[in-house]
Amino acid sequence: MKLLAALGRLTLAALATIGSVALFACSALVHIFRPPFYAGQFGSALVQIGWLSLPVVGLTALFTGGALVMQIYAGGARFNAEAVVPQIVAIGMVRELGPVLVGLMVAARVTAAIAAEIATMKVTEQIDALITLSTDPLRYLTVPRVLAALLVVPLLVAVGDIIGIMGGYFVATGSLGFSPGAYLRNTVNFLEPLDIASSLIKGTAFGLIAALMGCYFGLHAGRGARGVGRATKSAVEAAAILILAANFVLTAVIFAL
Repeated sequence: MKLLAALGRLTLAALATIGSVALFACSALVHIFRPPFYAGQFGSALVQIGWLSLPVVGLTALFTGGALVMQIYAGGARFNAEAVVPQIVAIGMVRELGPVLVGLMVAARVTAAIAAEIATMKVTEQIDALITLSTDPLRYLTVPRVLAALLVVPLLVAVGDIIGIMGGYFVATGSLGFSPGAYLRNTVNFLEPLDIASSLIKGTAFGLIAALMGCYFGLHAGRGARGVGRATKSAVEAAAILILAANFVLTAVIFAL
């Protein structure tokens, strides 16, 4: 009975957390379309999530594209299928690796920063000060970051896809003997509008998850330095797991189309 009781408590706690996150997400999305709008916070979030993430995203995509070409070439050589390397790299980067890697990089960098910043504000009672000044923390702290992530992360995914494909292009033409023109031609001709659309849709979903998790766990952080650390860790873990789960669901839906 004690084991069942403990399992029941864990289940109820998990369901309560899921419900709390769902209500928080709905509230944040609804308030995007309601005034007031804090342009300063939105601009700062654009820079933090978008511009400052470009170096990490670019380097990650570049090296991943180069490594992907070598792995696919080595595997294709076993079946005399080296010619399909450009096509496989293109669809692999655009439909799967590009969005997932960018989402995880954003979760590691942006989600952690948002959670730590908001949790520190809570610990130092700055959020209480906002409430005292009749400023809704959800609208002031969460909505600008969520909106910025919805707009910027798909662009980061597009940039990551391009850089990843170019990383593969440099390795393939520089080390593996592929013709530059033929490589680019095969890449462009193979990709379809659905591939690009799926990549951007995944980027939008992953950006929403990354921003929401950072804001949620930051606003629900415990007191003290330990509370800030736990909030940051929980936010990154939740964002990474949800991004991978969302990737599976979206891939299954797009595959069904």
